Amino acid sequence: MTIAAPQKDAYHMILEAIDTGDYKPGDRLVESDLAERFGVSRTPIREALQRLETQSLLTRDGRSLIVSSLDHNQLAELYVVRAELEGLAANLAARHAAPEEVRVLRDMVTDDRALVDDPKAMARANRRFHKQIHLASHNRFLVQQLDLVHRSMALMATTSLAALGRPEDALAEHDAIVTAIETGNAEAAGDALRAHISKAFVTRLKLDSGELDTLI
Repeated sequence: MTIAAPQKDAYHMILEAIDTGDYKPGDRLVESDLAERFGVSRTPIREALQRLETQSLLTRDGRSLIVSSLDHNQLAELYVVRAELEGLAANLAARHAAPEEVRVLRDMVTDDRALVDDPKAMARANRRFHKQIHLASHNRFLVQQLDLVHRSMALMATTSLAALGRPEDALAEHDAIVTAIETGNAEAAGDALRAHISKAFVTRLKLDSGELDTLI
């Protein structure tokens, strides 16, 4: 007997399209176009758009809804919050992660080395890696807050992993984070994760200023 995979609702399909860059900041979202693309009626699309607007992921421009963008101050604020929450998640993961969860993290670091020349694939793998750390923290309230933060990260038009050399550096940073979690060094795990986010922020600022070349 084959068990069908659960289908995503309109909200999550639109959110994923924003997260993967199919819809970028400033892009206009039209109910009829979305309904046709995702094969659903306009009612759930309308409800999904209203929900995304409430979460500030969409902004009203006259009668239209467009994908929101982050200004410099908002970006800085987001990275500050992300670094602290992610650092706490790594700290807790070092204390509470099951051996199997740590093994999954280690396997991710190993497997992701094959993706360094594909920024989009690396970005997807990076999201999986961070989500696994969130779950390994075994703190449902922290996971909920990090979900909100990562939802806002979808508003970034490019990934910092598109910068030349950044994928290799990020993997080395991931390796250090997992090593700290493996050894149960909670303080080192938190520090390594916060440093990782700080370096990603610096890379993004340099990308936005045109200082760095990209792989895409």
